[in-house]
Amino acid sequence: MVEVRGELDMATAPQLREGLQQLVDAGDRQVVLDMAGVGFIDSSALGALVVTFKSLRDVGGRLRLAAVRPAVRGVLRITSVDRVIDIYDSVQAAEADLRSVDGAAGG
Repeated sequence: MVEVRGELDMATAPQLREGLQQLVDAGDRQVVLDMAGVGFIDSSALGALVVTFKSLRDVGGRLRLAAVRPAVRGVLRITSVDRVIDIYDSVQAAEADLRSVDGAAGG
């Protein structure tokens, strides 16, 4: 689980993208982002999330967003990112889904 805080915009998107790519490069395949501390997201940060989603998908992994605030959820819905990246009401729900998927895969 990775906790993300603050505004995700063109100033912070490169750091977000780099940090998430480091997780993928380190072998993480199931990433949950705790978005409870994020009050704003712009297109550059959406791009970073989509790039991470694709990187994880390409190696058989998944990206999950958890505890997304209503304003941010609205941006994800308007841009249809919520149709691609799974969104959960809480970190616990995202991690429970993660465990159920791992259990179904025998691991």
